[in-house]
Amino acid sequence: MTSQEVDAFLGSERTCRVATVGADGRPHVAPLWFVWTGGCLWLNSLVRSQRWADLVRDPRIAVVVDSGVEFGELRGVELSGAVEPVGDIPRHGGDPADPTGLAELVEPERLFARKYTGTDEFVADGRHAWLRLTPEKLTSWDFRKMRR
Repeated sequence: MTSQEVDAFLGSERTCRVATVGADGRPHVAPLWFVWTGGCLWLNSLVRSQRWADLVRDPRIAVVVDSGVEFGELRGVELSGAVEPVGDIPRHGGDPADPTGLAELVEPERLFARKYTGTDEFVADGRHAWLRLTPEKLTSWDFRKMRR
């Protein structure tokens, strides 16, 4: 995919699969909602989860977003790198006196709310926090472009 196609694809898809490495060296893969903005993948993760525990210990991550059913319809993006938490953990939000990443989170939270609730108002639940992945590697594919 071109970079514009990657942006459009990641902006429209709703679920990614996140792979982390557990303390025992075993992989852990789980679906998660996300937004893509400014060349970064923003993950809103439960802080009391296997994924969060894995990433606190080792921030390396691989993420796949894909779609399609038939072979000629398959397309997707794989991203990898190290995540970093942004904002308060867990995210409480809504407090202008809280300087923990509010400015950085305005756009991801607006996009997340629009994508998953249909509004522009993100409501922090006190159980999730933000992880930002600035991809070190990004690979894409689009089998719809293949000639048969």
